[in-house]
Amino acid sequence: MAISRDEVLHVAALARLELSDEEADRFTEQLGAILEAVSKVSELDLGDVEPLSHPLDLVNVWADDEPRPSLPLEAALGNAGEDEDGHFRVPPTGMTRES
Repeated sequence: MAISRDEVLHVAALARLELSDEEADRFTEQLGAILEAVSKVSELDLGDVEPLSHPLDLVNVWADDEPRPSLPLEAALGNAGEDEDGHFRVPPTGMTRES
């Protein structure tokens, strides 16, 4: 499946991208190669292949959730530039809720 330069420019316009002539030509060639590679999958007989979400069986390995002592406040705030009443003090961002 080929893609035309006009289609590349159309998609770029939808994405609000400005492409130079060189970029448009390069992307037309690259996207054409990608579409050609992907289209080869349609040539395969995949009738007996079950759809899957991931090619490998994934299993989460979780550690047992056991209570343990937390970091002392002095150690947690040890590298803080400034602290106030047991909290990190950071400069304001200049943003308001209306922003």
